[in-house]
Amino acid sequence: MGPGKRTLPAGRRSVLAAVAVVCAVTVLAAPGTAFAAPDPSPSASATVSNEELEAVRGKLEKLYHAAAVATDEYNAAEEATEKQSAQIVALAKQIVKGKEKLAELKKRAGAAAAAQYRSGGLPDEAHLMLSDDPRQFLDGAGRVLQGQRATKGLLAEMTRTQQDLELYAKDASAQWRKLEAGRKAKATAQKKIEKQIAEAEKLESRLEKEEKERLAQLEEEAAYKAQTAWLDSGILKDLDTKASEQGRKAVEYATAQLGKPYEWGAEGPKSYDCSGLTSQAWVNAGRGIPRTSQEQWKQLERIDVADMRPGDLIIYNADASHVAMYIGDGAMVHAPRPGRTVTVAGAGSMPILGVVRPDA
Repeated sequence: MGPGKRTLPAGRRSVLAAVAVVCAVTVLAAPGTAFAAPDPSPSASATVSNEELEAVRGKLEKLYHAAAVATDEYNAAEEATEKQSAQIVALAKQIVKGKEKLAELKKRAGAAAAAQYRSGGLPDEAHLMLSDDPRQFLDGAGRVLQGQRATKGLLAEMTRTQQDLELYAKDASAQWRKLEAGRKAKATAQKKIEKQIAEAEKLESRLEKEEKERLAQLEEEAAYKAQTAWLDSGILKDLDTKASEQGRKAVEYATAQLGKPYEWGAEGPKSYDCSGLTSQAWVNAGRGIPRTSQEQWKQLERIDVADMRPGDLIIYNADASHVAMYIGDGAMVHAPRPGRTVTVAGAGSMPILGVVRPDA
């Protein structure tokens, strides 16, 4: 699957090597989890047991699940950094406008000071009192009052503008700190993703072609078993299969992506991760939704599984680490994991956490 694939002896030796890797990889193994030690001298013609392949399948499932969780962390950090970058740009524009306004206010204040200097330095009140014309005195009194109010207003506006600039600068500094924290979170999540995928690829590379085919068959059987149990519950009897207009558009978009590769962090149009597919499908339908499966679960309206209709999003796993779109008749479309393509599968083929409706 990944670069640097090695050709190993056929038969049991290769799968036992894979099981040995399973034993060695302890990053995600639960405390106390153990596997049987491989036969130190297996026969090349020995039959590889399904139990041994099942151990490999279980470990692969854990590795790819961990990669999915890290992908959600990466996508959330990326979304946050985009928002913070936009906020910093907006604050910068406000700072520029504030500085221009402050410069204009200072110019006006300077003009008033210059006018007072040209009048001999005497305040307007003194000039008014020296006048012998009563009407001029009364008119001047009004102008003086207006001038005093204008001066006070000018000074107050300058003070407010200066305070606004200080606040904008403080906010911008805070957003920069958040942006840097988000970048570090993205980098950390990326390392997690790459590590889990590399471990999975290493594990799969130790399997021979026939063993990989049997492993894929085990995966299909597990999914079929889960889907059958879900259907046997009678869930389809009560399902409303009529989609909303936006839901129909979202389904059309998602199903049009069939066959495109999974790529963590991708939002199309050439590749997708699970929430990249669902979020872009709904954007295409005219409704923006959260980028990650966990935020989709948190923010969108939840509905009963028995009430779901095409276009609704099915959230999987207890940690909301995977999402798919229901398309009707007990099926869903999703981007499964690295090494797979966008595909249609049974809606109950994975453990369902719940269902959310973007256009509720």
